Amino acid sequence: QVQLVESGGGLVQAGGSLRLSCAASGRTFSSGAMGWFRQAPGKEREFVAAIRWSGGSTYYADSVKGRFTISRDNAKNTVYLQMNSLKPDDTAVYYCAATRYSDLLSYTGTYPYWGQGTQVTVSS
Repeated sequence: QVQLVESGGGLVQAGGSLRLSCAASGRTFSSGAMGWFRQAPGKEREFVAAIRWSGGSTYYADSVKGRFTISRDNAKNTVYLQMNSLKPDDTAVYYCAATRYSDLLSYTGTYPYWGQGTQVTVSS
């Protein structure tokens, strides 16, 4: 079993920045990938970004390209999401997720392990 714990959410004004962290513990793995998803009230959970543990290839949703950066620290089993130039539309609960697969990383069904989520609120 893999446990994921997110931190770093909060309230920020439009144009500001936040950094989310996701620490993995338990039966972690050196391959596969980690992803960030978000869910706004009344909307479906959507892909934000993903990173492969091996090689570090990154993938982003079009809505966050150029503003968000996903990174990893393999030694700490931790993934980060640096969010800059935040907009009110970025307001959501952000979830990290883990998978042993390295493909189809924008789909929620690829990830069997999920964190509890952290709230990000961007005020206008």
